[in-house]
Amino acid sequence: MEVVDKKILREIYRERSPESKKYDFGLLLVIGGSYFYSGSPALNALAAFRAGVDMVRIIAPKRAADIIASFSPNLAAYPLEGDYLLPKHLPILISMVESAKEVSHGKTAVVLGGGVGRSEETQETILKFLEEISIPAVIDADAIYAVAQKPEIVAGKPFLFTPHAYEFFVLTGRDISKLSEEEKMKAVLEEAARLKTTILLKGKLDLIAISDGKNLAINKTGHPSMTVGGTGDTLAGIAGALLARGIDLFKAAQAAAFINGLAGELAAKKFGEGMLATDLIEAIPEVLSKV
Repeated sequence: MEVVDKKILREIYRERSPESKKYDFGLLLVIGGSYFYSGSPALNALAAFRAGVDMVRIIAPKRAADIIASFSPNLAAYPLEGDYLLPKHLPILISMVESAKEVSHGKTAVVLGGGVGRSEETQETILKFLEEISIPAVIDADAIYAVAQKPEIVAGKPFLFTPHAYEFFVLTGRDISKLSEEEKMKAVLEEAARLKTTILLKGKLDLIAISDGKNLAINKTGHPSMTVGGTGDTLAGIAGALLARGIDLFKAAQAAAFINGLAGELAAKKFGEGMLATDLIEAIPEVLSKV
């Protein structure tokens, strides 16, 4: 068991070569959003940019994509026909993954699930997409509900789950809400081993476990003001940025939890009860300046 500290940032954020070029630090695909929800993919993307990824491509149903593109000139959003993610979109999703792998020379990752919804067709699309891909992926929010229906599809793939306590229950069937921290640690280790995947359980202490069922890391950064909506989306975006850079799952999960939590602390210090997820995003550069 190890406690995450700022040393992990020094391992990841090294001085960039003067010869660096676009995509050397990753291309992230964010898949999410629906007719009603557009904020989650935007927060994923903005947090990923602040965490140092070179490029983010957002793929979302048309209304969500149009809204997201209006948020910032930094955001590129590809509109899918219709209001929700559907099986007919699978060829586009797969082709965009292949295109991303080609232009980035393999330095690419996916963040999936924010605001995408839980309709039967959308959940079916998520499962088929995950069965098809083998690149690093952060599975969050509604995508966790999809995988819970067929968890065997993730075994051995480079996927990172980022559930809070209830989503952990949805994914695993284990209610950890009344467990001690030690009991939660045991549960996360056991479930990561059973599912053969990596899990970052969000909470007062963030618990990160990998598929061997032995390695566990604890992150202690964070603040109670991070109960505000969107701070899970920022975590997923940071993790996706690190995976796109080529950082391994365990280290990326630890660093993402540390960065997100410390940025939350800094934002809460400034804004208190009025803190927003966008305030956390703007605090990420200050966290990275501590490297």
